[in-house]
Amino acid sequence: MADGKTVLLVEDDPAIALIIRETLAPECSRLAAVTSVGERNAWLAENRADLIITDVVLPDGDGIDSLPGAGVDPATPVIVLSAQNTLDTAVRATGIGSYDYLPKPFDLDELIASVRAALERRAEPAAAADPVQADSHGLVGRAPAMQAVYRTIARLASNDLAVLILGESGTGKEVVARAIHATGLRRAGPFVAINMAAIPRELIEAELFGHEKGAFTGAHSRSAGRFEQAAGGTLFLDEIGDMPIEAQTRLLRVLQVGEYSTVGGSQSLKADVRVIAATHRDMRTLVADGRFREDLFYRLNVIPVTLPPLRDRRSDIPALVRHFIEEGRHSGLPVREFAPAAMQMLERHDWPGNVRELGNVVQRLAVLSRDAVVTVRDVEGVLYESGERGPAEPADLIARAVDDWAREQLGGAGADGDIHARLEAIVEAALLRRTLREVRGNQLEAARRLGINRNTLRKRLVQLAIDPAHP
Repeated sequence: MADGKTVLLVEDDPAIALIIRETLAPECSRLAAVTSVGERNAWLAENRADLIITDVVLPDGDGIDSLPGAGVDPATPVIVLSAQNTLDTAVRATGIGSYDYLPKPFDLDELIASVRAALERRAEPAAAADPVQADSHGLVGRAPAMQAVYRTIARLASNDLAVLILGESGTGKEVVARAIHATGLRRAGPFVAINMAAIPRELIEAELFGHEKGAFTGAHSRSAGRFEQAAGGTLFLDEIGDMPIEAQTRLLRVLQVGEYSTVGGSQSLKADVRVIAATHRDMRTLVADGRFREDLFYRLNVIPVTLPPLRDRRSDIPALVRHFIEEGRHSGLPVREFAPAAMQMLERHDWPGNVRELGNVVQRLAVLSRDAVVTVRDVEGVLYESGERGPAEPADLIARAVDDWAREQLGGAGADGDIHARLEAIVEAALLRRTLREVRGNQLEAARRLGINRNTLRKRLVQLAIDPAHP
């Protein structure tokens, strides 16, 4: 137990408040609980808290926005709890100098660990900072995997550490890099991006560091490099795993000493940038194979951010679809709605191209769909129009139908009953009926085509109540 420590809980949900009180009883000497901004302010006017745990949406106001005016000691740590699991919430929580941000539903062990750490060391007063405009910064989704990303971005707002963003192609690495820049200390400066995979290897150093007139054939005038262009802001090195080994050596020196010189130049220039790198490659494999410098990897990988593939955050697909529809509206595309079955098809798709592929599909559907409501047929036509995977095979359609049926059955009261037997009967009955129709009721021929004994066929027809003359 933390001796003499007082915790103030601001939570209007009685069930959640009860669980938190019981969980934290051993962790503090006193735990006071209030349910609104007004009650919180009245309590703080007469008491001192060593830690505040607050919800965001309260009956009479916002638990984050109203806190700075509540007369709280700036050194008092704050843990923010919220069901509004967006980057906006995480950034606003960081903006008040909160010690931690836990999206609901939260893990009780994680809450205990956060409370213990907060009570062991009181937070330092937050340095004055320009207010950050709160928005999603292009990031959409509330899946648990995205919550981890939001929390990391929020914690990067108060420092200038190097960041390495990892994730498959199309997961939104540049969007995350821009969000880190937009919420960080250098947001007033430029954001400059360079794709290492798109630059010829012999030109990468000139692109990064600039060059002087006459430095090489074709250098007719001095050109500023990306480090110089990004001065005071953020330099985003996309696909860093494709950087040639010789250029890696020079980049390492810049990160070590904070200075560089242009190609063909002798004057040292200060590298006044925050470096964010990204790649879809397995960096540790590249290091093990000798294709990427280990020391550079550790210089870049100070704070890793791993983005989940879309197949691991399927619950975010409806929100992403709405986001892309809204984006398309601003670009002049028709506004569409999606039939429930069409949306379910999008949620079931594996999306090898991740969020980028989903965005492209939604835009094509907005243009190509004849009606205001997008149907399953519309989605199938767009998903398989490239010919690379071809149209949906009958086996795929069966698998999807079974998946839909099983999902409905497993969520019902009979989930622990005879689901397998019922599905087997449905499928077998359909197969037997179709076979009998094909052979015009000839049971001997039907048994031959099915590869089963004639007596077995007769037995199953009786059990499934199928009339062989009228299947």
